[in-house]
Amino acid sequence: MNIKTQFNRADGTSPKIVSEPTLKRLPLYHRFLKEWQAAGHETVSCTDIGQDLDLDPTQVRKDLESVGVAGRPRIGYVLTNLTDGLEKFLGWNNVNDAFLVGAGSMGSALLGYRKFEQCGLKIVSAFDLDPSKIGTRIHGKHVLPLEKLPNLAQRMHILIGIITVPAAEAQAVADLMVEGGIRAIWNFAPIRLHAPEHVIIHNEDLYCSLAALSQKLFATLQSKSEKPGLKPKAATTAVPSN
Repeated sequence: MNIKTQFNRADGTSPKIVSEPTLKRLPLYHRFLKEWQAAGHETVSCTDIGQDLDLDPTQVRKDLESVGVAGRPRIGYVLTNLTDGLEKFLGWNNVNDAFLVGAGSMGSALLGYRKFEQCGLKIVSAFDLDPSKIGTRIHGKHVLPLEKLPNLAQRMHILIGIITVPAAEAQAVADLMVEGGIRAIWNFAPIRLHAPEHVIIHNEDLYCSLAALSQKLFATLQSKSEKPGLKPKAATTAVPSN
């Protein structure tokens, strides 16, 4: 399904409809720009970006047009302008506070991932049902009782929730987030959640990603073994030395 999202352009002009594939490529461009800038460059072209990311420069140009930062003929883009434009377009220059529910292994890992703040996300508190976790701190973040989430979310104007609980508990957690006024949910639980239309849900399905990776590996290995002239290695038997 080709999902399209509406964003305000970095140059302040009317909102632009952005396709899901374009939206997924923009963070890749941003990471490349940071590396390019660290290497001492001041400008960058669509060809530079395309060659590094193995993308058609024409596609790169179309994607960047949606951001609203103009390049210059034979020069390309000023790196600082393009980087700032991408960050503004993606909302990364305004840190969004978030609540996380599920202070287990995955939740703890996300709490400790400092680079989220570079992408505009700041996890301010975690919540859990486990009495042994409540009252502790994980990577400097307090773990609070789950029942406090709706009231705190309303008082602190939290709009983003992250779910890292087992599938059986995820829908109840999502309902509490909606009750607290949370408008966007990043779901790591292996289940499709239901929420009102005004709530955005993004499912990070690790099982599907692993299945896709495994299938691609299997297909690659099978393709190589079936190439003409390739024969499987004969089994060898070790001969003990006298």
